[in-house]
This record gives sequence, C-alpha cells and structure tokens, in this order.
Amino acid sequence: MVQEACMSRKPWGLAFTAAPEEVGALRRIVRLQLKAWGLWDITDQAQLCVGELVSNVINHVGIGTPATLMISMSGTRLRIEVHDPDTRALPTLLEATPDAEFGRGMALISAVSDRWGVQLQDDRKATWCELPTVLPSAEGHAGAPA
Repeated sequence: MVQEACMSRKPWGLAFTAAPEEVGALRRIVRLQLKAWGLWDITDQAQLCVGELVSNVINHVGIGTPATLMISMSGTRLRIEVHDPDTRALPTLLEATPDAEFGRGMALISAVSDRWGVQLQDDRKATWCELPTVLPSAEGHAGAPA
C-alpha cells in the first residue's frame, strides 16, 4: 500500500508596521515559509501578491499603520491575507493607463490568483487572495522542485 506523505501547513501570521522597507522583508519571509511548506511552484506569485497587498496598506491607509500578514491553506489553494484597521479604504480593481505610475496592484493580483476579496469586520478589514497549487490535497506533498 502506498501512502501519500503528509505535510502540516498550519496558518501562519506576522504583525508588522506598514512601511516601504517592510515590503521586501515580508516577501522574503513568505518565500522561506512557502519553501518550508513545499510550495516552491508558487513562491513568485505569492511574493508578488504580498508586495501588492502590503503596498496597498502603505499607500491607501498610511505609513505606520499596524497590520498583519497571514498565510494559510484553503483546501489546495494558498490563501494570503493582509489585515489593517481601516474599514473605509477598500481595494479597487482599476484599469491603469500604460503610463500610469499607480493603479495596477489589484489587477496584478487578479491576474495571478484564482480569486481575491475583502472581508470587513467592525474594527478591521482583511484583503485576501488565493493562489492555486499543484497539491493533490491540502495536506499532500507536491514533490521536489524542478
């Protein structure tokens, strides 16, 4: 009998203060966490999503805002969430002109993820996206990187 190897992918989170210098650090931390989870195939897309979600907090809520980055599994999808305390500054999918310097973040997230959205609570919001994986099940193993 062949038994599929199981891997624990417990939800993981990190509180941070919204600042431009945090973007690169959070992207690197997520890359390390995804490698530990055996999700090599989606590290680039995940890093892109983390960078855009964190940049949205910086640009639309403000530098110095306390926020939290969460990653977890939603079935066989990787779920990335960024929580912040401003329930009024909602992300919007815009059509940016070719020469626009801003406005492409949610379009990039929409292009690389299966879906994205916002969950509002009384005192905060969570902007999230879900990336497809090659996992056969949420606890399954994807194999070694190519």
